[in-house]
Amino acid sequence: MRKLASIQRIWKTEPIEGADRIELAHVLGWQCVVNKGQFRPMDLAVYFEIDSFLLVRPKFEFLRASSYKQTAVMGEGFRMKTMCFRGQISQGLLLPLSQFPEIPADTPPGMDVSALLGVTKWEIEERATTGGTVIGGLPYDIPHTDETRVQEEPDLIRAFAGLEYYISTKMDGSSHSIGIDDDGSISFFELVKARGYREKLETFVRENGLTTMTIQGELCAPGIQQNRLRLLKPEWYVFTVRVNGERVGLSRLPEICAALGMEHVPIEEVGTDLSSRCPTVEALLERADGDYPNGGKKEGIVVRPTEPVFCPLISAPLSMKVVSYKYLLKAESWVLNTVYHPSGTMSTGPST
Repeated sequence: MRKLASIQRIWKTEPIEGADRIELAHVLGWQCVVNKGQFRPMDLAVYFEIDSFLLVRPKFEFLRASSYKQTAVMGEGFRMKTMCFRGQISQGLLLPLSQFPEIPADTPPGMDVSALLGVTKWEIEERATTGGTVIGGLPYDIPHTDETRVQEEPDLIRAFAGLEYYISTKMDGSSHSIGIDDDGSISFFELVKARGYREKLETFVRENGLTTMTIQGELCAPGIQQNRLRLLKPEWYVFTVRVNGERVGLSRLPEICAALGMEHVPIEEVGTDLSSRCPTVEALLERADGDYPNGGKKEGIVVRPTEPVFCPLISAPLSMKVVSYKYLLKAESWVLNTVYHPSGTMSTGPST
């Protein structure tokens, strides 16, 4: 489970070219823009991950210009998202422990303080239907599709040591899922009807003597995420198939997709011992850069073992996503100016 707000140790700081009052601080596999001199290596700080939703409190008011959100579902607060200062990506928020007297002084590094600080995840589940978008939960047997970012758990790289792995392209769209159980029920959207996926799934489940089957994929189309794949019509790219509750490996994924008449995500590479090939977060970020075939900036990559392996670090099958910094620089609309206050806090506003 993600630690939206946690106590973390800063392992490195470094200057930003041309910047007199800000610098980079590194925590876990992330980098954040902070006030120069605010932190030193080995300092402890409160780290708020991207997609954290912070309560409206006076200490967070410097975020109002860039991060304030109010919705009927989430209420009001400040959403953390990737931002850019002086050409540098900033992923989340770092604040000194001294600003949070409610956190006990003996709290150890790594401790999750999300509940203590009232931090929740910015998340609205959306299901596309013929009538538009419906907010609600996923069907009972279909898990969430979020992959763990390598920056959240850098030790995932070492978990690949000695394993055969594959790298697939992270398609830039909207994640959707199909599920079918032994009662013949199904949930999905307009594309399912157009391509006859219901009938194909029912036949496949029946002919193979299965109990349940779930398929997860990325819906890419004109009007979704700026259509960086430059598609003329909708396409759905499968990235996960589960049969009787278990994720299938790379050997079966293309086979099942072919039988159902579905596209799967492009497979970029198959190899062994990822921890030697790309031993650091920085190496994986460089590997994630690239373009889609029709010219749009690629979102990144997903790395998995060719056959599922349970990973205690994430209490799930081993898998991680790597989102390209170059993609984020293109995709994020917030390029920020920095405003400083005598208190030493940093506030932000849109660049002019």
